[in-house]
Amino acid sequence: MSAGRPSAPAGPEGDDKGGVRAALSGLTTRGRSFLAAGVAAAACAYALGQSDLLRVGLLLAVLPLICVTVLYRTRYRVAASRRLSPGRVPAGAEARVHLRMDNISRMPTGLLMLQDHVPYVLGPRPRFVLDRVEAGGRREVSYRVRSDLRGRYPLGPLQLRLSDPFGMCELTRSFSAFDLLTVIPRTEPLPPVRLAGEASGYGDGLRRSLALAGDDDIIPRAYRYGDDLRRVHWRSTARHGELMVRREEQPQRAGCTVLLDTRRAGYEGGGPDSAFEWAVSGAASALVHLLERGFSVRLLTDTGTSVPGEGADGFTGSPQDSADSAGLMLDTLAVVEHSDGAGLSRAHDALRGGGEGLLVAFLGDLDESQAALAARMRQRTGAAVAFLMDWDAPRTDSGAGTGAVSAGVEKRLRQLREAGWTALPVRPGAALGDLWQQAGQERSRMSDGSGGYTGGWS
Repeated sequence: MSAGRPSAPAGPEGDDKGGVRAALSGLTTRGRSFLAAGVAAAACAYALGQSDLLRVGLLLAVLPLICVTVLYRTRYRVAASRRLSPGRVPAGAEARVHLRMDNISRMPTGLLMLQDHVPYVLGPRPRFVLDRVEAGGRREVSYRVRSDLRGRYPLGPLQLRLSDPFGMCELTRSFSAFDLLTVIPRTEPLPPVRLAGEASGYGDGLRRSLALAGDDDIIPRAYRYGDDLRRVHWRSTARHGELMVRREEQPQRAGCTVLLDTRRAGYEGGGPDSAFEWAVSGAASALVHLLERGFSVRLLTDTGTSVPGEGADGFTGSPQDSADSAGLMLDTLAVVEHSDGAGLSRAHDALRGGGEGLLVAFLGDLDESQAALAARMRQRTGAAVAFLMDWDAPRTDSGAGTGAVSAGVEKRLRQLREAGWTALPVRPGAALGDLWQQAGQERSRMSDGSGGYTGGWS
């Protein structure tokens, strides 16, 4: 991304006085010391009548002024660019920033210092010293950034500092462009499990044939080069005046909604190890895993916001668009914050219900009314799995580990399970992979007991 091509350090035309003042303000400590010593020597020479001392004073005073004038009048033309590799990284991972500076003027530069502005959470501010760049020359440098906190961070603008060979004056010019580094939540690979159904998003119970039904059910399309002529539908061809063929059997992708509870009242504490960050990371891991398994996925928050919002009812579109949809949902999770705490009612309304869709919910602390509302969500989906935060429980070493569950969380879990949820508590230090495996086992036992569940997830 180009950071611009300003003429540096020349000031804007028609503002020479302001430019001169800015240049004088760039005097270094050495330059100011020389100027002060020259003025003092000239004053002493005038008082004492020493002409030789006056020459020395004039030399000391004039030298930094000459450096300021030369540096101010020298118009270097440089272009700078910045490239992120990659532009989207998980929390805790490193990204490399590549800077390139091109001297597009006809004269070499003097000593240059490049400085890029980065947020403090990404590390110290990088500085690079370039000794001399020849006319038409190029210099490339790079540095690394890393953040344990998800978010979207601006990089830039790039700052260029010029100095004279004597170190009397330094002038700073800034480019205008900046780039954004997106730090997404950490994702954890999840094991493939089955919930008493198919092991992917394309179950046999979800396939629909549009070609093998009766004439009234056939939806033909225009002939395309390479289509099998045996699938030509002659009645439609005669009606439309062009070759029409029967559609091939179209598998319908199973839908899954990943619900993230962002209510401020549902979580306590903050930082990378907080319950809210665990829930955000868990939602990211679940949606990436389900997309890889062929599901049509949408991300839903308690505010009723649905991402990506494309396709039917806000789910992802074709499998070819899954990568873009995953990036959009991860970008949303990178900047998600606590909501105003209005409750789960808007998320409940967003679940229009029915069908064989799967609901995977990451819930914070629930009071009695919110637990009842979450229990009613089960009526609007085919299968439902809930991970309920229990951050008051003692820390365990295993995600699916043992240990006492808080009394309030145990009551909410029982309420959700009675409504048909597969509900699991999440303790501090829990690993989502273990909980995912445990949820699959419990859902399989529930399916074997009822015998009527045909949907699946993995």
